[in-house]
Amino acid sequence: MNEQKINELWSHLHWLSVLAQQGSYTAAAARLGVSKAAMSQRMADLEHTAGVPLVRRTTRSVRLTEAGQRLVDDTRASFEQIAQSFAQVRDLADAPQGLLRVTAPVAFARQQLVPRLADFLRDYPDVRLELELSDRLSSLATEGFDLAIRHTATPPDTHVAWALCETRSVLVASRAYLRKRGIPATPDDLRSHSCLHYPRTQDTPAWTFAGEGDARVTVPVTGVLSANNSEALRDAALAGLGIALLPDFSLPAKLRGTLVAVLPQWKPVGGFAEQLYAIRPYTAHVPRAVTAFVGYLRQAFAGGFTGGLGDVLADAE
Repeated sequence: MNEQKINELWSHLHWLSVLAQQGSYTAAAARLGVSKAAMSQRMADLEHTAGVPLVRRTTRSVRLTEAGQRLVDDTRASFEQIAQSFAQVRDLADAPQGLLRVTAPVAFARQQLVPRLADFLRDYPDVRLELELSDRLSSLATEGFDLAIRHTATPPDTHVAWALCETRSVLVASRAYLRKRGIPATPDDLRSHSCLHYPRTQDTPAWTFAGEGDARVTVPVTGVLSANNSEALRDAALAGLGIALLPDFSLPAKLRGTLVAVLPQWKPVGGFAEQLYAIRPYTAHVPRAVTAFVGYLRQAFAGGFTGGLGDVLADAE
């Protein structure tokens, strides 16, 4: 194989590595921003030049042959070094720039993150932000995200994590619901109430509370609605459908007086994580756009979300 022909195949090898990561032609084409037909043609050209099969196609997925996997393994470090070098060169510019891909939970992003993005984008006009709202825990490196916002107690050890702020879980209901069904005096009273909960497993849902002396009480709960979105649970509570367990970021000041605290002397435990993080894949070089955005987030959320909750969660009596 002559040197000119080899030089023409560098991009083909990169596309092969992306195909190995994504596991399908459709996903790889979407990741590269090309058509599926172009992706298939590049792989066919690469196989023709190599003289051996590189890709094994099935009805549901794509796997590399031994030869294909060897090519990917042998070139991975080189492509990573190229990407890092290019990022460092781009960062020689005075101001952060380029595309910043961020993933964040749906409810948190809608209620807290998106309203704060305008100031950041005005301050950094050369940064383009691509935001994916998803509660799915994406693989940052595989799917090409620069940063993730995570509501979690334990950020992964394989990533770099910046703590943004503490959060807490709160139990709330509308005045209309409590007038109709009564005000619970103890966690055990929740057994006779409609409890709007976040479904996490197939097991019977239960809420745990810590009282005086850190005593723990766990109560099974049922209700007319469960939803894997805190915004939906909050709106259901506003509609008088029951008592909702929510993260504090779902209770903005505009709800002052419309929802009231339930069992304020008991602390919900394990409902939602108590820390908000910005997380990125580990790389030796951190683009300036990532550093700037994390710095902005840490400042924007420094006060957390509990400020004013005493006003929002008025006394139920």
